[in-house]
Order: sequence, then C-alpha cells, then structure tokens
Amino acid sequence: MAIQGYDELDATALAALVRKKEVHPTELVEEAITRIEAVNPILNAVVHKMYDQARDAAVRPLPEGPFSGVPFLVKDLDGYLANEPYAGGCRALVGFVPDHDAELMKRFRRAGVIMLGKTATPELGILGVTEPALRGPTRNPWNPDHTPGGSSGGSAACVAARVVPMAHGGDGGGSIRIPSSACGLFGLKPTRARNPVGPDVGEGWGGFVQQHVLTRSVRDSAAMLDATHGTESGAPYVAPPPARPFLQEVGTPPGRLRIAFSTGSLFGKNVHSECAAAVLDAVKLCQELGHELVEDAPRFDREELVRAYLVIVAANVAVQVEEIGALKGRTVGPTDVEASTWALAQIGNILTAADLQKARDSMHRASRVMAAFHERYDLFLDATLAHPPVRVGELALKPAEIAALAVLRKLPLKPVILKMFDALAGNSLERTPNTQLFNQTGQPAMSVPLYWNAAGLPIGVQFAARFGDEATLLRLAAQLEQARPWVGRKPRISGRAL
Repeated sequence: MAIQGYDELDATALAALVRKKEVHPTELVEEAITRIEAVNPILNAVVHKMYDQARDAAVRPLPEGPFSGVPFLVKDLDGYLANEPYAGGCRALVGFVPDHDAELMKRFRRAGVIMLGKTATPELGILGVTEPALRGPTRNPWNPDHTPGGSSGGSAACVAARVVPMAHGGDGGGSIRIPSSACGLFGLKPTRARNPVGPDVGEGWGGFVQQHVLTRSVRDSAAMLDATHGTESGAPYVAPPPARPFLQEVGTPPGRLRIAFSTGSLFGKNVHSECAAAVLDAVKLCQELGHELVEDAPRFDREELVRAYLVIVAANVAVQVEEIGALKGRTVGPTDVEASTWALAQIGNILTAADLQKARDSMHRASRVMAAFHERYDLFLDATLAHPPVRVGELALKPAEIAALAVLRKLPLKPVILKMFDALAGNSLERTPNTQLFNQTGQPAMSVPLYWNAAGLPIGVQFAARFGDEATLLRLAAQLEQARPWVGRKPRISGRAL
C-alpha cells in the first residue's frame, strides 16, 4: 500500500512519522523498493540493490538519529560499504568487495538511515555526466533524453524521482552541485574537511573532493550535516567548527547580504542564455528579499587554474589506476578503463613532482584571491552549469577523440600530450565551468533550484561563501526556499506516478 504524501515529504518529515509510530520503517523500505523497481528500468540509476539488508535493518532496533527509518541510497564511489560491491563505474573494479565501512558511512548509519542500494556514477567520478561504459547512461527524470549530470547522477535521479528523499554524493569538481542543478535539487558542497573522507584516504583529489547528500529540502541537508560533520582520527586537516548546529541556521534571518553576481563563465567562455536568465532571476529574487546585489566576479588567471585543476586530477587518477591494480592483483591496462580515464592516468604518470607542486601553488593563490573577494562580498552568485542539462550522449567522446586519446600513451613528448589533452578537456569544462574553482579553494558552495526553462528542465544557480561559512548559505537557502518553494515540483517520472 502506498504511503500517503510520500512524494511531498522530506526525510525530516518521514523520520517524524517513524518517531510518532505513524509509519514503520518496514513500510518506508517497501515503498522505496517499489519506487526503485518502477523507475530504474527507465533511469538506470540504482546499480546495486540491498533489499534484503534493508528489510533486515528495518525490523531491528535502529539508532536514535535524526533520520531513523528513512530510506537512503549510497553513491557507488567516495567511500566503502562493508561487504557490498564497490565498482566506481569502472570495469577494472568489478568484483571488489571491501570489508569495512568508510567513516562517513558509519556516520550515515548512526543517523538512522536505511541503505537500500548503491547509485550510478561515471567511471571514477571523472565526468560531469553519468554515462559509464560499464553500465550505460543514467537518465534525468525530468526528461529521460537528457542527463542527470554527474558524478552523483544516480543519486540525483533517484531523489528527483521521489524514490528516496535524499542520497549520498561526492563533489570533486561539482559532482553534487552539477546533478542537483540538472535534477532540480538542493545540493551543498561543504567546506573542505567538514565531512570525513577516511580512513582509506586522507583527502580526495588533493583536497578537492567533499562528500555530503543531495536533497529536496534545505533542512534535510543541514540536519544531515549536523549528523556527519566533525574531525576524524588521522585526518590531515580540519574545517573551522560551526558556531552552532547547522539546522539552527535554517529559518534564521540571513540579514542584508552583499552578493556579487556574474552571468559569465569562470573556467569557460560562454554561458547559455537560459542559464544567464536563471542568474538574473535569482538576482531579482534576492533583491526583493532585501539583499544588495553587485555585478562583479573574482579575477584570476583562468588558464593557470584550469591547468592546475587538470594536473591535480590527472596525478590522482594515475594513482587510482595503480591502486586498482593492487586491489585486483594485476596490472590495469588501457582496455580495463575508459579512454579518457586511461589518458588522464598517462598524463598523471608523465607529470613531474614540480608540475604537481606548481598546480598546488596555483590552487593556494586562488584561495587567497577568493578570501580577499569575500572581504567585500558575503556570497558569490553565478550559474551552476553553463548550459541546460545536455542530451544523453552529447558529451561522449567522438571516435576521433578516442583515437587521439589512445595515441597519447605512445607519444614521448610531454608538451604535445598536454596540449592534446587540454583541447579535449576544454570541451567538457565549457559545459561545467563554474563549480571547480570552489573545489580548489575549499569553500562551501550550493546549487539552488529556482528556475526551469520552457522545456521543463531545471537550471540551478550557485552561491559560494567564505571558507567555513555554510551558515550563511543555509540561511539564504532557507529564505529562498520559503519565498519560492520548489519541493512540490515533480518530474514527469516520479515514484508511482509512471
């Protein structure tokens, strides 16, 4: 039997029903399973099902956390689940089963959520669309011809489709914010080190990767951050402690904020007119709410930061590929991974220690630039994506590009290889140019679903705050959510409404 109002209820509301014994966790689990089975043949979003484990957990005593009994999905990347397959969208990892939970997964469990399965991701989370060769493309519930973005695309599709009220995601270059924008969700990338990434790594992609959840409501994101943030043993650094619980920021008036905005592209050249319109619409709404909006943007050497981002990612992918080989007990070759992954790994192996340090120095200079920028402005507003959600396959490598990447491993000259790779990578960054900067600087940033285009596709806007200042983001997000509620907007493919 369907649970009345499930589509409209967020995780906080569902947990309240469980606490009041108006619904049992087993009922929520069965509801979510029914919805997975209904939408997954279309969306291809859940790649590993844990129904037996979820049913068993639902009949046992659950932790008394803020989300006890609430169905939840975990991205198949960015942290191990004990005794569950971990593939990261990669053929070479198929068959690997870790024997322990990552620290964040332990904290999710303590929050009381019931894990029903794992969601799709592009190979090793590298791309901004979820179309791995291993399992095929994941589709957007607002229009299955389009991508839900990436790399947390499977999680985003399931939350938007009302399968679960929230799901795990990781963000190394926009991978929470990009799919949140494409799927009409609220997506917060926390401050660097706010949430744990261990114990298996000290940092992801040189500190770029931060993990959290994708949600429909602001309060769910805040409450889960309260449940998961904090220091972990052995971490290389920690985030500044919050002044008070994040949930208390939701509903607290933000005051009159000074917000810089731009309709331009940070790492690219062009922004689609619909994405620019979304920014201007948000500017108008913020002005109506009493905030001061100033057209301005941080100034930095674009080519230097783009190169720095690619160098750090390539170095880390090279190490990841080597580590996959160690896990599987054999050398990983070019036929074990996708062409772009292999090319990145080869670039990473060719780069020198000096190249990596130069990239890190560029990243640190950008952090100083943004710190100075935020001495003048509380927040920075721009488009989360430079284009509306693209069609499935639109950003896939063409045969000629795949052939060019295959040549990379045969070329001895580093400048030639880097030039070829820069040209190919630029195509992807042109579509998703506005999120990576805040992975480099470690600042918190959020995508807020305030705008839908004439085709019915969501277009998010991004706000970035000072390092450590999730509080201002959450205050503003809650104000925007109240002024223009988005939770009631449903895609054409949602849960039982097929």
